[in-house]
Amino acid sequence: MQIGIAYSEPGQQFWLNIEVPDGTTVAEAIERSGVCRRFPQLDLAVQKVGVFGRLVRLDAALKAGDRVEIYRPIVADPATVPRRDLAGDA
Repeated sequence: MQIGIAYSEPGQQFWLNIEVPDGTTVAEAIERSGVCRRFPQLDLAVQKVGVFGRLVRLDAALKAGDRVEIYRPIVADPATVPRRDLAGDA
């Protein structure tokens, strides 16, 4: 079955579609993808992971078409960061 692995850092994005056997877990898919070799600072014992925006455990089984996402910790408190005006000056 085919699944996707996604991870992003400022200025770098990792997206890979890979073929994995049925019953593959999130952890196994991440290992097969090579993302931890490309980003050695990743610590799956600390960082959260999800499938399509929903948090999951590393031992969760994947289904065909799933997108595994590795999340970075929030580094700024949203309550203290000024909101940007996305509409801009029109």
